[in-house]
Amino acid sequence: MLDEASHDEIIATTKALVDMLDKATRIVDFFDKHDEIKTATILVENGLTSVIIPEGTTQEKLEHLITKRTKWIKEKLYIQSQYSPVTPKEYVSGESFSYMGKNYRLKVVRAKNKSVKLLNGRLTVALPEHQSTSQHIQLALIDWYRTLSEKRLQEKTQRYAKLMGVTPSSVGIKSFKSRWGSCHVNGDIVFNWKIVMAPNRIVDYVVVHELCHLKHHDHSPKFWKAVEKVIPDYKDCKRWLKDNATRLSV
Repeated sequence: MLDEASHDEIIATTKALVDMLDKATRIVDFFDKHDEIKTATILVENGLTSVIIPEGTTQEKLEHLITKRTKWIKEKLYIQSQYSPVTPKEYVSGESFSYMGKNYRLKVVRAKNKSVKLLNGRLTVALPEHQSTSQHIQLALIDWYRTLSEKRLQEKTQRYAKLMGVTPSSVGIKSFKSRWGSCHVNGDIVFNWKIVMAPNRIVDYVVVHELCHLKHHDHSPKFWKAVEKVIPDYKDCKRWLKDNATRLSV
């Protein structure tokens, strides 16, 4: 167990090291007793740096850890500083919706028949007067996304399947709560239709990820090696999805 002098010294040293990474004020949490955590750990969440210090941690180990993770901490702080809070959609003209990584401004117009089209750089939703509520607009957008998603994902799957020498039994779309795709042992592949809101490279990664499951029904080193062969920067794609998952919604 740390004595009071050692505890204060470690806190002072750690704060000083973390402050060197970013001049903005950061909240750093220290915990002396974490039975479930055996080694010092650094977390960067919501723009805040937290250092978890279990009993028995020496000042030298902390200095080594923070110095070693300096680049990673800076990158995480920068990425998180670029995010703006995700606000609920109101489905009114002027709002931004993404498709294949590009943002398009929504334009709501009145028309006899329902339609959703990309026109002159705008995502135009045309609805009859009696179907002009935000819910009607949202449903129209979801239908549009699902239609394009199925077409685009089937095209990409066919292209990459040929490149990788695999053949899925079928390709479809579905609404998932916490995954971007699924590959059944019988070869059926299903994608989360919302993935087409992500950049093209991210969509490619998800397609390749599921196709690799046709050869490897797990996430073993062999599986990730197969993914990396086609998508060398797959780790960046994984990180992007983790950081932006909540933004891919209609």
